[in-house]
Amino acid sequence: MRIREAIPIVLLLPIFGFIAYEVVDQRLQAERDAAEAAIARAPLADDSLPATPAPAAPAAPDRVQSSEGTADPTPSAAPAVIEIRNRIAAASNGTYINEILAERDSGLARWPERIENPLRIWVQTASTLPGWDPAYPDRVREAFDTWSLAGVPIKFTYVRDSVDADVIVSWVDKFDAPITGRTLWSRDRNWWITSGNITLALHHTGGEGLDEKAIHAIALHEVGHLLGLDHCADTMNIMTPKVRVRELSDADRATMRLLYSLPPGSLKN
Repeated sequence: MRIREAIPIVLLLPIFGFIAYEVVDQRLQAERDAAEAAIARAPLADDSLPATPAPAAPAAPDRVQSSEGTADPTPSAAPAVIEIRNRIAAASNGTYINEILAERDSGLARWPERIENPLRIWVQTASTLPGWDPAYPDRVREAFDTWSLAGVPIKFTYVRDSVDADVIVSWVDKFDAPITGRTLWSRDRNWWITSGNITLALHHTGGEGLDEKAIHAIALHEVGHLLGLDHCADTMNIMTPKVRVRELSDADRATMRLLYSLPPGSLKN
């Protein structure tokens, strides 16, 4: 190439470089704009819930608990826990509240006060299951009414449609596990129970039928779970894992009254 032909190319090189720079700069700016737009569209994190919820305490076979979030700790939590534990220590004689705390990993759950606005209960009143007795629903309602007279701020009303109910009671022939009743309840992040389901069997796992007295006793036990109680060791109480009695004991009533005198929540320090 001759010198006079090379001169125009040399003169054009700065122009080509400027064009290339502009193209690269525009691409970089476009990428930055896209990234900023994506960030603007992304939803804000909800800092009201922990990133990883704490695992729920394992439940015994005849009752299951579920929760909706976990309450955030506050600076005043520790003094409050100490005060509540002191109240429990002062009033625990004649109760099995400490066994409940051990079962629940130091957590207490219960319903809010429901005097003016009673808990709405739906009891399945008919079934085609073998061994069904039309008197069974009455025995279940009697179990609810017995607990309502135990001195706690909870009353019950019975609804005809399960859609309107806070608590649903239904029937099965028998369970695969060696149990005759199962209770599921849900709680909110503050440990208030919000809804519940009770399932009662008509037969033991081995096939033996359950009579009205047995249905009543099992319903007492399951309603105890529904209201927030857990198992205890003393077989003279309705809340023993394998029910041996037909009525509430003084300890059953005293434990329920103590539970409903305390705020719900975790008592871990």
